[in-house]
Amino acid sequence: MLLKTQDYNSDHLHIPPFNFAVVDDGIFRSGFPDTTNLSFLKTLGLRSIIYLCPEPYPEANLEFLNANAIQLHQFGIEKSKNPSMEIQEEKIRGALNVLIDAKNHPVLIHCKRGKHRTGCLVGCLRKLQNWCLDAIYEEYKQFAGNKSRLSDQIFLQMFDISKPPSFLDRKS
Repeated sequence: MLLKTQDYNSDHLHIPPFNFAVVDDGIFRSGFPDTTNLSFLKTLGLRSIIYLCPEPYPEANLEFLNANAIQLHQFGIEKSKNPSMEIQEEKIRGALNVLIDAKNHPVLIHCKRGKHRTGCLVGCLRKLQNWCLDAIYEEYKQFAGNKSRLSDQIFLQMFDISKPPSFLDRKS
């Protein structure tokens, strides 16, 4: 049966955010969700969002979080294309601590485009899951595409999973 255009109602469309994917059971990743993605996010039954950017969360998104009892954990990692600027390790460790706590699941991890900051956090999770470095790089590149950064890959290589997280830079 063919549906006419007027049969489509935006209330029934669930549009995932850019770069959306399932990372693991109860863990999702994406680029920044806008208002067209909120009905999709509602279907995930999220308890938490890990937001990796320093910019304030938009009011419409905050209203959605409040209406759906979703906890926002913000770790303001500055965006930089400068390969000499290190990923802010303590913020990644704080975010990783939230991510591995099952009471926060289902959880969505996102930054602006779901590539670099999100890719680094997911890569650190993969190290905890004992993935080999080549597989971690491959997953990172899958989402970063031709924008993959050597500095992010070096960060993932050097990230020490035996070091406990610090909460000095944590914002929730």
